[in-house]
Amino acid sequence: MNASDAPAYGLWSLVIINSLVFIIFAFSFAKPQTSRDWRSFGAFSAFLVALFTEMYGFPLTIYLLSGWLTSKFPEVDFFAHDSGHLLEVMFGWRSNPHFGPFHLLSAIFMGGGFLLLASAWNVLYQAQRSRQLATTGPYAHVRHPQYVGFILIMFGFLFQWPTLITLVMFPILVYMYVRLAHIEEREAVAAFGDEYLRYSKRTPAFFPRPDAFTSRSHGM
Repeated sequence: MNASDAPAYGLWSLVIINSLVFIIFAFSFAKPQTSRDWRSFGAFSAFLVALFTEMYGFPLTIYLLSGWLTSKFPEVDFFAHDSGHLLEVMFGWRSNPHFGPFHLLSAIFMGGGFLLLASAWNVLYQAQRSRQLATTGPYAHVRHPQYVGFILIMFGFLFQWPTLITLVMFPILVYMYVRLAHIEEREAVAAFGDEYLRYSKRTPAFFPRPDAFTSRSHGM
């Protein structure tokens, strides 16, 4: 069987492997402890499972939109695996989708998200060991870099392989992370008092100030 005859979907082993790899990696940084942590992490895991199920298992979005897609793009075989990169197809990219503009954007968002998670976890771990407030590294620019990292990763996946289910799940997960961040901030105020209040006044929650990095570099 040559490459063109290989099945595009029904590859459930790849669904399981990819889901486990990303879920375990995320777990190593999130380390959920409370029930709300587990609900938030469970929703993120469901996002990944839904994504990889459509990427390698059953292309539900393509089935549901097949009539519209084939009428708009009659020359495209939407049940070929590469055609699952819908944004590349819809905007006219006909070369290898892995080198398409949206796939490259996806890599940037996902890579940035994972780097942010890794650097934030190291700072948070050291702060927790010394029972101090985490205010350095990514925490010098945003108060919740872990959640920003998770959102960047999910956003990147949407660029790479958009599906109806993950498009619905994404805003729900963002809302959950924002709500969780507010709860954790109340706990931080109770634990650190005025120190956290001063930190929160000078540091945005999720979006760094446009001049944050330049002003810090000029002050060095």
